[in-house]
Amino acid sequence: MKNLYDVMQLLKRYGTIIYTADYKADLDLMEDEVKELYRLQFISAKEYASALLILRQKKSEYDKK
Repeated sequence: MKNLYDVMQLLKRYGTIIYTADYKADLDLMEDEVKELYRLQFISAKEYASALLILRQKKSEYDKK
Protein backbone atom coordinates (compact mmCIF):
# COMPACT_ATOMS: atom_id res chain seq x y z
CA MET A 1 0.00 0.00 0.00
CA LYS A 2 1.38 3.34 -1.02
CA ASN A 3 -1.36 5.95 -0.77
CA LEU A 4 -4.86 6.80 0.43
CA TYR A 5 -6.39 5.39 -2.74
CA ASP A 6 -4.90 1.98 -1.90
CA VAL A 7 -6.44 2.14 1.58
CA MET A 8 -9.80 3.02 0.04
CA GLN A 9 -9.50 0.06 -2.34
CA LEU A 10 -8.68 -2.25 0.58
CA LEU A 11 -11.84 -1.13 2.36
CA LYS A 12 -13.87 -1.39 -0.85
CA ARG A 13 -12.74 -5.00 -1.23
CA TYR A 14 -14.59 -5.72 2.02
CA GLY A 15 -17.68 -3.72 1.07
CA THR A 16 -16.89 -0.45 2.83
CA ILE A 17 -17.12 2.85 0.99
CA ILE A 18 -16.65 5.96 3.12
CA TYR A 19 -17.54 9.44 1.97
CA THR A 20 -19.12 11.99 4.27
CA ALA A 21 -17.87 15.18 2.57
CA ASP A 22 -15.79 15.81 5.72
CA TYR A 23 -12.22 14.75 4.96
CA LYS A 24 -11.13 14.47 8.59
CA ALA A 25 -14.19 12.41 9.52
CA ASP A 26 -13.56 10.17 6.51
CA LEU A 27 -10.02 9.48 7.70
CA ASP A 28 -11.26 8.69 11.22
CA LEU A 29 -13.93 6.32 9.90
CA MET A 30 -11.41 4.61 7.62
CA GLU A 31 -9.06 4.09 10.55
CA ASP A 32 -11.88 2.54 12.60
CA GLU A 33 -12.78 0.22 9.73
CA VAL A 34 -9.15 -0.86 9.22
CA LYS A 35 -8.84 -1.62 12.93
CA GLU A 36 -12.03 -3.68 12.80
CA LEU A 37 -10.85 -5.64 9.75
CA TYR A 38 -7.61 -6.43 11.52
CA ARG A 39 -9.38 -7.39 14.75
CA LEU A 40 -11.53 -9.82 12.78
CA GLN A 41 -8.38 -11.12 11.02
CA PHE A 42 -9.52 -10.19 7.52
CA ILE A 43 -6.28 -8.31 6.81
CA SER A 44 -2.68 -9.09 7.65
CA ALA A 45 -0.55 -7.25 10.17
CA LYS A 46 1.43 -5.74 7.28
CA GLU A 47 -1.71 -4.38 5.59
CA TYR A 48 -2.94 -3.06 8.94
CA ALA A 49 0.32 -1.26 9.72
CA SER A 50 0.59 0.21 6.21
CA ALA A 51 -3.00 1.44 6.20
CA LEU A 52 -2.72 3.05 9.63
CA LEU A 53 0.54 4.75 8.68
CA ILE A 54 -1.00 6.21 5.53
CA LEU A 55 -4.14 7.38 7.33
CA ARG A 56 -2.17 8.99 10.14
CA GLN A 57 0.12 10.75 7.65
CA LYS A 58 -2.91 12.14 5.83
CA LYS A 59 -4.40 13.33 9.14
CA SER A 60 -1.14 15.04 10.02
CA GLU A 61 -0.95 16.74 6.60
CA TYR A 62 -4.56 17.89 6.94
CA ASP A 63 -3.99 19.27 10.45
CA LYS A 64 -1.00 21.33 9.24
CA LYS A 65 -3.20 23.24 6.78
